[in-house]
Amino acid sequence: MEGAGYRVVFEKGGVYLHTSAKKYQDRDSLIAGVIRVVEKDNDVLLHWAPVEEAGDSTQILFSKKDSSGGDSCASEEEPTFDPGYEPDWAVISTVRPQLCHSEPTRGRLRWRPLRSTCGPGAEPSCPQGSWAFSVSLGELKSIRRSKPGLSWAYLVLVTQAGGSLPALHFHRGGTRALLRVLSRYLLLASSPQDSRLYLVFPHDSSALSNSFHHLQLFDQDSSNVVSRFLQDPYSTTFSSFSRVTNFFRGALQPQPEGAASDLPPPPDDEPEPGFEVISCVELGPRPTVERGPPVTEEEWARHVGPEGRLQQVPELKNRIFSGGLSPSLRREAWKFLLGYLSWEGTAEEHKAHIRKKTDEYFRMKLQWKSVSPEQERRNSLLHGYRSLIERDVSRTDRTNKFYEGPENPGLGLLNDILLTYCMYHFDLGYVQGMSDLLSPILYVIQNEVDAFWCFCGFMELVQGNFEESQETMKRQLGRLLLLLRVLDPLLCDFLDSQDSGSLCFCFRWLLIWFKREFPFPDVLRLWEVLWTGLPGPNLHLLVACAILDMERDTLMLSGFGSNEILKHINELTMKLSVEDVLTRAEALHRQLTACPELPHNVQEILGLAPPAEPHSPSPTASPLPLSPTRAPPTPPPSTDTAPQPDSSLEILPEEEDEGADS
Repeated sequence: MEGAGYRVVFEKGGVYLHTSAKKYQDRDSLIAGVIRVVEKDNDVLLHWAPVEEAGDSTQILFSKKDSSGGDSCASEEEPTFDPGYEPDWAVISTVRPQLCHSEPTRGRLRWRPLRSTCGPGAEPSCPQGSWAFSVSLGELKSIRRSKPGLSWAYLVLVTQAGGSLPALHFHRGGTRALLRVLSRYLLLASSPQDSRLYLVFPHDSSALSNSFHHLQLFDQDSSNVVSRFLQDPYSTTFSSFSRVTNFFRGALQPQPEGAASDLPPPPDDEPEPGFEVISCVELGPRPTVERGPPVTEEEWARHVGPEGRLQQVPELKNRIFSGGLSPSLRREAWKFLLGYLSWEGTAEEHKAHIRKKTDEYFRMKLQWKSVSPEQERRNSLLHGYRSLIERDVSRTDRTNKFYEGPENPGLGLLNDILLTYCMYHFDLGYVQGMSDLLSPILYVIQNEVDAFWCFCGFMELVQGNFEESQETMKRQLGRLLLLLRVLDPLLCDFLDSQDSGSLCFCFRWLLIWFKREFPFPDVLRLWEVLWTGLPGPNLHLLVACAILDMERDTLMLSGFGSNEILKHINELTMKLSVEDVLTRAEALHRQLTACPELPHNVQEILGLAPPAEPHSPSPTASPLPLSPTRAPPTPPPSTDTAPQPDSSLEILPEEEDEGADS
């Protein structure tokens, strides 16, 4: 939309002001409006107007602040927004609208209502147009997003003067879209200390050059920083802004007493330390992938040397990755894939190892077998494990012939192996879902001892999924979200707008490695491919991305809400083709690895860059939290404990009145 001297570059309806401090708003306390980003007279403005005025972009008012910095019409008793305080329900009561009649002088723009004065809690007769406001993007100091789960997502914009604009509630989603547009004109920096707070830095030549000069981010004169940035933004940004993180990390680390700092004193208005520069990634075309046939017994035999030692193991693993294994070969090959037998061992060494592990297994099994019923009554932990295992085993893969029937011996083996695992791993014990992981292994191996040690090898890969803190699951969901943002930001925005941006519907996928999403034979093929560790770590996350990519059009074109999205994902069970999913997952991996400017934290996920230090944070839930290529990891964010998901593996739709951040 263009007019005389202005151009609308972004417009979003369904953006409301809440004029009541009550959690549940009535109709009279909601003011519907339109948010716009407008280019006007060599400036870029953020403008909100109620629907009664939203069609007239020429009504944007400009209100200047006295160059002395004073506010002649502000009352000392007037409440101001404290950016360090986050109310449970953000309303515009943090700002009282006012009219200022000072002469417009050259100074900073700030917001004011149009035409009349209306305070929070004003009578319904107060004109809605009085809440309209406009502010220059250069006047913004920070942007704060709402917490997930607070119904409609909202943004609070804080100005350089320390005040705030009315909270903008996005009833139809769109916070990420707005932030992405703002990032064209501003540098947005997400702080790990508060992932919902974004610091704002202008694209101003003199300001940037002055900041770079003070921070000494460049070896040479920083006067031409902006010109170099405009000519080659990627290389200039990624090679130089990595020093920002180093600068602030060094400032945070305690120094020995008497040690002199090599860094210059920070500027007076130094922003919050430790942030990532928001960047965009342009991926190349997705390559075509063709999977090969399964590895046969004859092909496997060609890799066995004179002493029974496997030869050309990397080539063999690559074949398993590209085609899987023939069913008759799985019983032997899975022992190698799961670390029970060594790829480098001879046949005699394998026999000795199996004898040793057999003795070890039965000694652990004897520990719980020798507990009398009277002892177990005084051992609530063991009694709880036994009850939970019996309940789960009785309903694990009962439609499979190997486990069907009331007196099936396979059920007894499942029970014994899981109880023995509680003796093997006292700290973890048994958690619901483990029986789903053991069942296919026992089905293939068909030997109690071998199946136990293969199960232990699998658990080494996924035991973090079952920890009580759920930190590993939260980290995986964060990484999945980061990958999806790079691969398909539009799908991410859609899921956010439908309160599904947390990807909670993927929880079961990652917890038990898609065990309940594919038919039983396909699960065997999927797992043996994932166990190869090729083409890099976290292929299971790309499998999840592949499924979402396959369902992208259905999700986005069907008008699904959050409940319908959850329902649709649940209904995919047993309808997916494992070969199609694996083909697409490999194509996604190749597409990502071919990107020359792939963000560093995405490289870490794919194993293309060295892993970060143990204290490094998982990807935050900020818009496009993509760290620059080669940038070092940032300091850890606050360790707020997220609510733990229910132990049930069935993902149920959320209640209608619940919401999440858009």
